[in-house]
Amino acid sequence: MQQAGIGELVHAPFWGAALEIVLVDLLLSGDNAVIQKVTWTGGSVPTGDDSLFQFLAQPAKSGTYTFQVEQTYSDGSIVNWSGSESSAAPAPSIEAKSSLGGGGSSLLPIVGVVVAIVALVLAGAALIPLSWLIGEATDNLARHTGPGIGGFLNATFGNAPELIIAIIAVSGGLTAIVRASLVGSIAGNLLLVLGFTLLFGQRGLIDRRSAYISLGLVGFTTVLVLVAAAPGFHGDPERRSLAGLSVPVAILLLAVWVTVTRYALRRQWQLFRSAELESTGWSLPAALVVLGVATIATAFVSETLVGTLRAFAHTAHLSEFFVAFVIVAIIGNATEHGSAVLLARRGRVKLATEIPLASSAQIAGLVIPLVALISWGFTPLALSFRPVELAAMGVAAALPALVLRTGRTTRLSGAILLAAYSALAVASYLSGDP
Repeated sequence: MQQAGIGELVHAPFWGAALEIVLVDLLLSGDNAVIQKVTWTGGSVPTGDDSLFQFLAQPAKSGTYTFQVEQTYSDGSIVNWSGSESSAAPAPSIEAKSSLGGGGSSLLPIVGVVVAIVALVLAGAALIPLSWLIGEATDNLARHTGPGIGGFLNATFGNAPELIIAIIAVSGGLTAIVRASLVGSIAGNLLLVLGFTLLFGQRGLIDRRSAYISLGLVGFTTVLVLVAAAPGFHGDPERRSLAGLSVPVAILLLAVWVTVTRYALRRQWQLFRSAELESTGWSLPAALVVLGVATIATAFVSETLVGTLRAFAHTAHLSEFFVAFVIVAIIGNATEHGSAVLLARRGRVKLATEIPLASSAQIAGLVIPLVALISWGFTPLALSFRPVELAAMGVAAALPALVLRTGRTTRLSGAILLAAYSALAVASYLSGDP
């Protein structure tokens, strides 16, 4: 049931009460918090007497809600009230009606849908100028640093909110959703964003070595996390032994990412430090400030958009895995998508392709291991990716390497990447939740 507010928990006399809350929205929308468990302690009920224990909550939808109750007696014995209605210890249940539904002639469901659609349209419309602004800032930034470093800075600004959100989500116990969203972000960058960039952008040459460095990092991550993921194919994928196995994997990933990124940035700087700077355009500090502000604004707009889409997905009975892998990843990459296509249409092909390539490499080599290591401060995250997630990462690394082998962009290459992403989206839909 959705949380109605901790202040609305009704305390029984002489009893203390505590709520355990789970956040089911990756972007931490308060409306999507759920009550996981209510615990009353410190009091007692005399033999033969009754005591009333209450809490107030908003049901997610109308229907019958059955509760599993565990009662501890003074002698230490425990009774689990979880049986059928005719059993000796029946589970308590209630008939609840959601304020956002429930039939009848109420206009609340219609109003809720209209509000959701308006929010969806406004948030989506807000991403258009933000995409343009991020594209402009990246374009002007690249005039001072070159496309390689410009794409890297664009990815860094874009992935910083994703790292923070993932850490907070893991602290709420949403480990499976975090893994799915990170893999979905990698696949979305390398297949969806890069696919649209190649399909709708001008034809041109790319920095093939830089592209292969990024794709190589994603491929290396896929192979390395297989070590931690394979034992999780059977049994509990969240068991602590797998989280412990993930630590050395994460440390090695970070070490490799730092080494490779240092080499790549030095190479990019050597390539472009002697180039004559263009007299037109923004200053370097101005481009950095605009990119940072636009990225922060995008994070807030994306949160609204994802929350609205998650509500629609819940109504459509879509799995959490599909929502995290496809919907959250697409919205998270929306401005990268828009700015990359904008730059490709202008003929800035190298810079346009560097954006999704650098972003995916950063998620694979930096964000994933950082989240795994930081999570030990609250809920250890095991890198126990599902087979469908590992396959998605492998395809996302191998297919772009194949279509970009000539160093030239073609519309056919973009169509191939988009077809592959569509196939992965269908696979994620069919896979369902673990």
